[in-house]
Parts: sequence; C-alpha cells; structure tokens
Amino acid sequence: MIICCYRLLARLMVKALPFCAVLLVGNYTMAQDPVFSQFYAAPLELNPAFTGGTEGGKIGLNYRNQWPRLNQAYVTYSASYDQFFPFISSGFGISVLTDNAGRGLYKTTDVSLYYAYVLRVDQTLQIRFGLEAGMINSRVDWSRLIFLDQIDPEFGPISPGGLPYPSEEVPPETGTSLSVFDISMGLLVFNETFYGGLALKHMNAPEFSFLKINTDLTGTGLPMRVSAHGGAEFDVLSLGRRGSVFVAPGIQYIRQGDFSQLNIGTIFRYDKVGTGVWYRHTSTNPDALIFMLEGRQDQFRVAYSYDMTLSSLGDTGGAHEVSFIVNFDYGSSESKYNDCFNLFR
Repeated sequence: MIICCYRLLARLMVKALPFCAVLLVGNYTMAQDPVFSQFYAAPLELNPAFTGGTEGGKIGLNYRNQWPRLNQAYVTYSASYDQFFPFISSGFGISVLTDNAGRGLYKTTDVSLYYAYVLRVDQTLQIRFGLEAGMINSRVDWSRLIFLDQIDPEFGPISPGGLPYPSEEVPPETGTSLSVFDISMGLLVFNETFYGGLALKHMNAPEFSFLKINTDLTGTGLPMRVSAHGGAEFDVLSLGRRGSVFVAPGIQYIRQGDFSQLNIGTIFRYDKVGTGVWYRHTSTNPDALIFMLEGRQDQFRVAYSYDMTLSSLGDTGGAHEVSFIVNFDYGSSESKYNDCFNLFR
C-alpha cells in the first residue's frame, strides 16, 4: 500500500506526540490512495477498464491490515460487483472502499460507479476504455485529537486523575467531515496472452482540506494517481478448460504526488490452488516481499497474502491481506473469453 502522509502522522498520534493532531487536521490531511497487494483480486481499484470481467457477474471482497503491531492502526475494506453485457460490449460495476487510519481517527469512504467499453480491433487484439465516477468522504474524530495546549510538561495530555486536559482548539467551521466528487479513467490493450494498461485516478484533483488550506502534494487538490501495468498469462496445461493451469507474470508502476512504487512478480495457478510472490520497491528503498496463497472451489475463490517488510518499518508487522471472490461465470464458460484475464477472475 502506498504510505500516505496522514497515516504516518496517525502513527505519531498513537504514540501521543503532541504536534501530530495539529498537522493532521491543519496542513497534512491529504493522503495517497491505499493500494491492495492483491491487485488482481481488486481490479476495479487498479483500473476502471477492468470493469465487466465476467458475463455472469463477480463479487469481490477485500481486507487489508497494514502494520498490525501498531494496534491495527491502518485497515482497508473493499466490496465490489461488476458484470459484462456482450450485446452492448460494455461492463458496469460498483464498489465501496473504506480506509480506516488510527482506529477510526481518520476515516475515508469511497463509493464509485464504473463503466467500460470493449472495442475488438481484430480476432485477437482488443481495447477496453474505462470510466469511474464517485464520491469520497473523509471524516476526522475530533474528540480523539491531542493539541499543543493539552500537553502538560510533567504528565502529558492526561491528568493524574485520568482525564484529558482541555484544549481551546475548536473544530473547523467546515466541520469534521468532507465529501467530494471524483472521476478517473483507464485504458487496457490486450490479446490472448499479453495485456498493458494505464489508469489516471483523481483526474479532477478533488480538494480535501478541513481548514481550506492548500494541503496536498502537488499544489491543488488530491494528487492524481498514475498507474501503468502490464502482464501475461501463459497456459501450462489444460485440465478440461482453458486457463486451468497457468503462470502469470506482471509488473506495475504507480505514482502519486512525490511518491511511487514498483511491483514485479508472478503467480502460478494449478487448477484449484495458486501461489505467487511479488517484490515492491518504493521511491527510495526496497519496501516488501509479498507472498500469496489461494484456493478455489466452484465459483468461490479465497486468497491470503503477507507483505514482509524490507524497510526500516519491519517491526510494524508487515501487512496481512485477504480476498474473497464469487465468480458467477465459473465453469466451462471461462473458455469463451479470448483474453489473458483468468488471473483477475
């Protein structure tokens, strides 16, 4: 997951550093998006052009707990549904994502609608165009913030009697909850074996500022996230249907504001069992090795992955991620897709 500014400040908040709450609400509430390590289990979050991966529809549930040794400070949930309608060559979808920092101190909820159109260039080459439009709400629990005037030099923010010291700080006039409109788009080019894509998220740079101060990484509004990704699917063996045994290497590069990350790795699936390993490198240092194990039964798929931290944040416990997929197109119908997206189904 891309490390965001408010998360680092929330970590300091957990440790009761006196200035973090002021920064959190004042000048540095802007964040970078959460990114799932199991991007293939949350394709709508990666690129809206993935909308409509199956004609029967697909439900996706995702859970991520980053740095659990910090008392479950950073938890992300996502639920989605999307479906493809071949008679109009279009896919439609909806998703809800909640990002919870500091055990509810700072909470963001994103509700989005998706649309994708598929253009067949020839018998093998296809292009997908995707759009995403939604509302993002951010909320701060003001009652849990600690300000400078609450810090006693001897006892800290809590009096000997167990009560917090009062503060003269008052909630911002705009309130402690903000909602903004957000729009994104994406493109995928693919054939039976290879795919490549580009996604632009927050194209309208929605402004999040509780105090109406310029707060983000680029100058105005939430910084646009640029994601370039590509991969392949090589069938190894057929067990009665196409894509039952394959290896799927891939790479993705994500940049938002001054922060970037590069993921490279591969996944191997043998019928009902899959495993994979990925390496993630951030802007300045190695970040994590990601190990994944999945199982499938009929239309159901469940996967677990662990991010083993390689950076100086290794004592935080890495990250645990679980995904659960219900694919209503499971079975012989999978063979009708002339693409390399079995990994995403």
